[in-house]
Amino acid sequence: MAKSTGKKNAFYAQSGGVTAVINASACGVIETARANKHKIGKVLAGRNGIIGALTEDLIDTSKESARAIAALRHTPSGAFGSCRYKLKSLEANRREYERLIEVFEAHNIGYFFYNGGGDSADTCLKVSELAEKMGYPIQAIHVPKTVDNDLPITDNCPGFGSVAKYIAVSTREASFDVASMAKTSTKIFVLEVMGRHAGWIAAAGGLAADEDCDLPIVILFPEVEFDQKAFLATVEKKVKKYGYCSIVVSEGCHWPDGKFLAEQGTRDAFGHAQLGGAAPVVANMIKDALGYKFHWAVADYLQRAARHIASKSDVDQAYELGKAAVKLALSGKNSVMPTVVRKSSKPYKWTIGEAPLAKVANVEKMMPKNFITKDGFGITPKCREYLTPLIKGEDYPPYGKDGMPKYVILKNAPVKRKLGDFEIQ
Repeated sequence: MAKSTGKKNAFYAQSGGVTAVINASACGVIETARANKHKIGKVLAGRNGIIGALTEDLIDTSKESARAIAALRHTPSGAFGSCRYKLKSLEANRREYERLIEVFEAHNIGYFFYNGGGDSADTCLKVSELAEKMGYPIQAIHVPKTVDNDLPITDNCPGFGSVAKYIAVSTREASFDVASMAKTSTKIFVLEVMGRHAGWIAAAGGLAADEDCDLPIVILFPEVEFDQKAFLATVEKKVKKYGYCSIVVSEGCHWPDGKFLAEQGTRDAFGHAQLGGAAPVVANMIKDALGYKFHWAVADYLQRAARHIASKSDVDQAYELGKAAVKLALSGKNSVMPTVVRKSSKPYKWTIGEAPLAKVANVEKMMPKNFITKDGFGITPKCREYLTPLIKGEDYPPYGKDGMPKYVILKNAPVKRKLGDFEIQ
């Protein structure tokens, strides 16, 4: 295979569920690449993630102004489009990997930055391995992102801190609301949050209550098998003491037999059980057993799109990890992921580290047992110490005269195709 010489272009793409700060990582990647234009050519983004690379649907980010790229730092969601598409093993679908290399070669791409979670780390690792086997020089760097906070090695994941802040604030505010109505009306509020196997987001609901704000919060974690009898007894006890109770339930909460409370019997593109509906299950369970009136809500996209209340530490880390990814590539690194390394919690200090993708791909980090109270329905002081720094600080987006946040919509100018069509199977 012929090899291009001279300055190489970079490919950047976003994968999986987007977050309030994934664009901050994109900003970090693009601004750092531009600052090193003597080493890196253009940054070409994949429209709708890895799908854009496979179909040669590339975006020329050099057509965007410095101001527009800077505005990505305070703009939520995925500016270039994302996708839920996991490449199969090399043995199962070699044609897709060979297509990627073909596209990279056609567009003189020597750097591959994939911004996503565990499945994206796996894709990044496979691309790196195949490039080596095919003799095409490319450096694959994974930029961490996941609201679930379940990537290993890194202290926390960009996207999580802002979701945690949103859930903590929402749980506190909703608790104040239901408290005011409890005497004659609603006594139960149930908030369903994301988290298939790891309860990090649900745990953030525990931050709603503290020594200065005594609130009755019950949390249902994926790491704890659902015990209906113990749960109902705990809720009844809270209502008798406070007059009301707020419940934060993870979508991944499951029965002892492993079946999700929210399971719909369908699967997503990655083969995961499609979840959604734990909140009404729990609320109606309480109504049937205890007779309490209830309201429930599903945070869904709102929790991960809420840039207006993003955590400053999360925004800062998302940007710095994007920046670090480019620096790792320029230093000759390959098949690695920049990480957050916590130096201390009080005061909160962190730095950037790195981890080999072979130790990141397809590994989920669950809540430690010592982060969950013995009754299984709350967070421990150790968990609070871990979570609190991640939601600290505000980084509000600019607001217009109409009272609405000002977010950027990029031109996303297409790159001219050089290859034939490719059908994704």
